[in-house]
Amino acid sequence: MSLLLPPLALLLLLAALVAPATAATAYRPDWNRLSGLTRARVETCGGQLNRLKEVKAFVTQDIPFYHNLVMKHLPGADPELVLLGRRYEELERIPLSEMTREEINALVQELGFYRKAAPDAQVPPEYVWAPAKPPEEISDHADL
Repeated sequence: MSLLLPPLALLLLLAALVAPATAATAYRPDWNRLSGLTRARVETCGGQLNRLKEVKAFVTQDIPFYHNLVMKHLPGADPELVLLGRRYEELERIPLSEMTREEINALVQELGFYRKAAPDAQVPPEYVWAPAKPPEEISDHADL
């Protein structure tokens, strides 16, 4: 038995070191891909939400507070945050199944979405275009 203990201890140590690398990692935005980000939607299926309490809490309780963030029900879809550009073109999809409610809120705020004090609160003028900046006026002489 003593001969098995060191290899077993080594296996446990190896498993402890490998587990964080294989666990779900936090999403880090690629700001080059997201330069035109103006809005987002969470796509999911109601049945999927029932097994994912953290995502369901975000969808039902937090989405109404965010400006330019909406929910879209799609049958059979795993929950994803779909980031959209000015012309509603898809910029990126972020899976939400493995994230906690706090992680999703932190991500949405890191992406620049404005969180209102109440779902029906007015959005301050400086956040109307959030998370993107308003399109700059193009000069007639921009190429000079």
